[in-house]
Amino acid sequence: MEMGVVVLGFYYSALLLLGILCAESKYMVYNTSQTIVHGKLNVHLVPHTHDDVGWLKTVDQYYVGSNNSIQGACVQNVLDSLVPALLADKNRKFIYVEQAFFQRWWRDQSEEIQNVVRQLVNSGQLEFINGGMCMHDEAAPHYIDMIDQITLGHRFIKSEFGVTPRIGWQIDPFGHSAVQAYLLGAEVGFDSLFFGRIDYQDSIKRKRDKSLEVVWRGSKSLGSSSQIFAGAFPKNYEPPSGFYFEVNDDSPIVQDDINLFDYNVQDRVNDFVAAALAQADITRTNHIMWTMGTDFKYQYAHTWFRQMDKLIHYVNKDGRVNALYSTPSIYTDAKYATKESWPLKTDDYFPYADRENAYWTGYFTSRPAFKRYVRLMSGYYLAARQLEFFKGRSHSGPNTDSLADALAIAQHHDAVSGTEKQHVANDYAKRLSLGCSEAEKVVASSLAFLAGSKASTGCRNPTANFQQCPLLNISYCRASEIDLSHGKNLIVVVYNSLGWRREDVIRIPVINEDVHVLDSEGREIESQLVPPADAYASLRNYYVKAYLGSKPEEVPKYWLAFSVSVPPLGFSTYTISSSKSSGASSTKSSICTFQRGEKSDIEVGPGNLKLTFSADLGKVTNYAYSRNSIEELVEESFSFYTGYIGSKEDTQNSGAYVFRPNGTFPIKPETEVPLTVMRGPVLDEVHQQINSWIFQTTRLYKGKEHVEVEFIVGPVPIDDGFGKEVATQIKTSLENNKTFYTDSNGRDFIKRVRDYRADWELKVNQPVAGNYYPINLGIYIQDSRKEFSVLVDRSVGGSSLVDGQIELMLHRRLLLDDSRGVDEALNETVCVLDDCRGLTIQGKYYFKFDALGEGAKWRRSFGQEIYSPLLLAFAEQDGDDWMSSHASTFSGIDSSYSLPDNVALLTLQELDDGKVLLRLAHLYEIGEDSVLSSMTSVELKKLFPGKEIGSVTEMSLSGNQERTEMEKKRLVWKVEGLLEEDTKVERGGPVDPTKLVVELAPMEIRTFVIDFNHQALFDA
Repeated sequence: MEMGVVVLGFYYSALLLLGILCAESKYMVYNTSQTIVHGKLNVHLVPHTHDDVGWLKTVDQYYVGSNNSIQGACVQNVLDSLVPALLADKNRKFIYVEQAFFQRWWRDQSEEIQNVVRQLVNSGQLEFINGGMCMHDEAAPHYIDMIDQITLGHRFIKSEFGVTPRIGWQIDPFGHSAVQAYLLGAEVGFDSLFFGRIDYQDSIKRKRDKSLEVVWRGSKSLGSSSQIFAGAFPKNYEPPSGFYFEVNDDSPIVQDDINLFDYNVQDRVNDFVAAALAQADITRTNHIMWTMGTDFKYQYAHTWFRQMDKLIHYVNKDGRVNALYSTPSIYTDAKYATKESWPLKTDDYFPYADRENAYWTGYFTSRPAFKRYVRLMSGYYLAARQLEFFKGRSHSGPNTDSLADALAIAQHHDAVSGTEKQHVANDYAKRLSLGCSEAEKVVASSLAFLAGSKASTGCRNPTANFQQCPLLNISYCRASEIDLSHGKNLIVVVYNSLGWRREDVIRIPVINEDVHVLDSEGREIESQLVPPADAYASLRNYYVKAYLGSKPEEVPKYWLAFSVSVPPLGFSTYTISSSKSSGASSTKSSICTFQRGEKSDIEVGPGNLKLTFSADLGKVTNYAYSRNSIEELVEESFSFYTGYIGSKEDTQNSGAYVFRPNGTFPIKPETEVPLTVMRGPVLDEVHQQINSWIFQTTRLYKGKEHVEVEFIVGPVPIDDGFGKEVATQIKTSLENNKTFYTDSNGRDFIKRVRDYRADWELKVNQPVAGNYYPINLGIYIQDSRKEFSVLVDRSVGGSSLVDGQIELMLHRRLLLDDSRGVDEALNETVCVLDDCRGLTIQGKYYFKFDALGEGAKWRRSFGQEIYSPLLLAFAEQDGDDWMSSHASTFSGIDSSYSLPDNVALLTLQELDDGKVLLRLAHLYEIGEDSVLSSMTSVELKKLFPGKEIGSVTEMSLSGNQERTEMEKKRLVWKVEGLLEEDTKVERGGPVDPTKLVVELAPMEIRTFVIDFNHQALFDA
């Protein structure tokens, strides 16, 4: 039987060979070797796939190809099929972007495959573009998160392949920020930046003017030194119509077998040439780019490459245009070689609308709870890395890597943006939670080490078991809610991740009322007990049950508030104990209630800042600050927009992406609910139940110069069948003449003018949504005398729709999808067992008035405090005196030193090789402050006391190449109408290896890798 099979096999093989020899060979060798041809229109075919790091499916489902009932997509297939497709023809090229996927795939490959891939990278067939863990959003992320996620990807690529990505590739985010251009573009070392989405009106004008490609100067402070060549694609990031070649795509293939029906070579060549000439009509120079791919394409890469091989071969035989395999790097070099002058672009590309009545400004606020979680974890990650460095990074135990990875993925343009399906949002949050749990162990062990009990040898003995309170946002802290009446003490270690001493007030829930607080020196400090409002108790009970499975047994009677003073990059320790034995006790807040309709004004504020509330109106009416003699009428209010429900003629709904309001409805405070005022030596609070689903606390602290407003919003009612988008307004008397300022990813502030665009004549069709902008740090208005600033605790959308007024959108709950692909209404619902409710959010914003030109200092310094809240750790003490047996204070820098007021430490991180990654940022723009918008310096010797610095190497922003090498390679683009002498910019000078002083010019961020001669541990 076996012999028969062998003979039969030989027979068929012989027949096949005879057929090949006797018949005319049909095997076609396509000439794909064409390069750039001068004097012809060059069509650069750039094969790519756009792989969302979560959207309709989770990142892991996209990678392995599961849950295909939602979307048939498997990134593993893309990368698996790509390697043999590239090996089949050395002229083929491909670009890949998302390192979150590539790293998953890379870990699964054999050493042989890895070596093949390295050869493909070295030959230029496979090129890493952008190179971050994801293609981050550009509206909702904070700039520190953007830097961290791209650093994570870039350092992996450098480590494994020895290459540095050259090109920014932000093809899918929904609008583009100035920070992306100058910071995540030029300062990373990119030669160009390409993107797919700009406003439809802007696009029409740019096509007409041939200005889709520009030199983008995103920073007025850094000017030409951080400009970049940037291009918007004519049609998102997809191929021209009719040139999609996935297995199931309906574009005509190139059928070039004359023995078969439907031979169409000339038709396809004509189609190609027509599409190329059409794009050339809107593009400068004789080079155009075709993005050959789109979402999750190249599942079977050969189907694309087979058709592109044919197109290149036959189009070049036709000769009217030149087609070639290319990459964005080749395209950029070709553009640069033409020595063309390009239009200058400043500021940003927000807001984005893809058609009339379709402004993608809703996602600035979508999923506000998740946006807050991301921001909270970002600040925590910054602090955890510092503490990890002070103790020494563990290679076997807990580290911060898991949180780094989760945060990086969360910056994706369908993650923190809030435009993903609910189950995907849950997955992002789960990853952050797991990463945070791991980082909490790092923080606890580091603090235990730094505060460790002092043995007789003088060495640390880290015995403390520190607990943290990640649920403080819902008024739950098991570590602080302990009974102190039997002699037990609560130790609170307060860590400050900022580079300057910080004076602040912390608030923790306690169950005892007879308590007092001692500082690190054993001195009693002023403290205050504040009863929690019922709204917080309801929030606490419901959401704690979601986490723990049951309601907490104890109900805290008070919030304990007290002032703390914490050294830079260090901690102070406080003891909370029963006051029964000492006789001293925290001050209980005095409580007054005022019924609506009472004709009385109520003044609150324990310090120099006073607010006046009208009991009759139930709202604040006046702001007075005695130190600068500013007095201003101010009024806070709430309203909601109903989400537009599309019609047959106009189908556009309001949804996760699109904000399309259908009427504005003011929310008036309920008349029967009184105004509750709590006063004390540390803070004053005013509680207002606005309606059944909005509660507001206005808080003023002694010694603070701003107002803190805490809000609880939700569940937003939908029983009337309408989705709602909830906003708050703060009204003043300032005459800002339609002008306001919003931040770019928490960094530069950009001037906005209502109903106006600097780049084109705006046709206003959405006067509300079209004037919304992303806010990460804050928004302010000014007139000839004053500035009014509002800072936020997460990414939100906001505007100044009426002169003198600032509006922030706080929450969105909608019932319809907006037809942008997610195919799900933004109706966030929380279920605890069988009790399902719409999402309730809790958050804060802060406001302050200043004299004209004096507001920047508060915006910048307090903005840092919002981003990096004090980190609290708790331990219980029985018997022994904690302060005498532990280090009660610590600072990681020289005790006589702090960073200048205009400098922030963005990154202090021990790398795997033991070296340290350090980033320092100047916080001010040129002209922003009369004193602080100037060159400043940081002394590295005082930043690292007790350590001998061996070398300091300045790097690119993402830490993957030396800064000097990056600058040598930088392309200098010509700009229309500008002379070279117009573009001189001041920068910090080289670091002298002896003095070790880092200079920073306004808005400059400098990144260093530091090698220490001795990795000495910090002394107690």
